[in-house]
Amino acid sequence: MHYDRFERVDWSRRSTYMRRKHGLTVEVADEALGDPNRVVIQPDYNSISGRSVRVIGYSMIAEAIVTVIVLEDDGAEYGVNGWLANERDRRLYNEERSGTGGTDGQP
Repeated sequence: MHYDRFERVDWSRRSTYMRRKHGLTVEVADEALGDPNRVVIQPDYNSISGRSVRVIGYSMIAEAIVTVIVLEDDGAEYGVNGWLANERDRRLYNEERSGTGGTDGQP
């Protein structure tokens, strides 16, 4: 499932945090966001507010599946965080690519 949204987001508020906390660069996160096979889960299944979106995509730079959290606010799309995907997100990504995943992006 592919969405036109969230392919490039504003990292000006959180890029330093993401790199420090998870060692992930904006380039890696943006590459995962641009993956044509990415999975978009809206809202993110771990979101307390229900406003964040989980995007799971592949980064060739990292040679790994990456989870990126984004947030829409006043028409702008902000990158909130990103990390190497956990087992659940890798499974969701691989199921979607193989055609065995759900059609609505929900886990």
